[in-house]
Amino acid sequence: MSAAVATRRVVVVGAGVTGLLTAVECALAGHRVTVLDRGPVPNPHSTSFDQHRVIRSFSPHDPADTRRRAAAHRRWLELEALFGTRFLRRVGVVTAWPREQLPAVAAAAAGAGLAVERVAPERLPHLEFPADSAGLWEADAGVLLAERVLHAAARWLHRHPAVTLHPYTPVTGVDTDSAKVELAGGETLGGDLVLVAAGPWARDLVGHPVVLHRQTVMYLRPPDNAARWWDNAPAAGGLGPDGRGWVVPPGEGTLLKISSDAVCRTVATTADREDESRLPWSELLARSAPVTHLHRYTVEAVTACHYASDADTGGPQLVRVGPAVWSRPACGGSGFSQAPLVAGAIVEALKEGPV
Repeated sequence: MSAAVATRRVVVVGAGVTGLLTAVECALAGHRVTVLDRGPVPNPHSTSFDQHRVIRSFSPHDPADTRRRAAAHRRWLELEALFGTRFLRRVGVVTAWPREQLPAVAAAAAGAGLAVERVAPERLPHLEFPADSAGLWEADAGVLLAERVLHAAARWLHRHPAVTLHPYTPVTGVDTDSAKVELAGGETLGGDLVLVAAGPWARDLVGHPVVLHRQTVMYLRPPDNAARWWDNAPAAGGLGPDGRGWVVPPGEGTLLKISSDAVCRTVATTADREDESRLPWSELLARSAPVTHLHRYTVEAVTACHYASDADTGGPQLVRVGPAVWSRPACGGSGFSQAPLVAGAIVEALKEGPV
């Protein structure tokens, strides 16, 4: 049998969206997969566990990235069919731009083959646009119901005969030379390929240098007189007085989520359990709120999300840290939506043959 179709042993460390989708794609390609997580599968404490995340294709100044995002979008539609679960709300994504930039940005989106529409702020009265700006609506974009994705992937993996799930199995280290995973009880587990998709903990397990970010997030319940409007509202970014705020709309059991780049900061660890509602970050978020009349909304929760970015590039990155060991630290909403691309890259790496 050729190396390209040989059955390989894959070990995935981390049962967030990247780990679970990689396990799915590897199983579909005919490989045997073991998934390890220190908590349940899926793990509600993983950095990708959330009510919803934005998915869009348009990357304004990067045509290659637009093509990659479009490919990920197509794979999400295929995964809906595979899992038998609908988790993509195609409500569109609106991004606010200075009016003088909008024609060029709209032309770039159209040139990339994306259906876009210019939107006046008056059409979206519950969104706070910066002064002298207007919106560009990417019609085919929208919201991924993140928690539903994770549970659907976990159910599919649980039923697959080539997949073994090991919840409550902490990993203490990974030997990047031998592709051996060290477990808390002293046992080691080897594979032909190891993917460390353990979010911020990648730097501890494989020495992948990452920068850890903490972002204050508010979950809101809209007032009664705006609830119907929000049911079909788009996700949106570039909002608030400073143009740094963003919105993930409610729907299908989820709350309205808002935040801003202004309340994203670098931290050393995820271990602190500060009360976000009592910190100045929540006050700053309220002042730069991306929705109008914030005082009319019911605040259901003020919390923090963490994500890691590559220390060198500042963005998400899939890095080969050993002959058969790969690392993918979590990277916020974009990391979630592009998880199918990481999974596909791992499947391609398995075609290289034994190391």
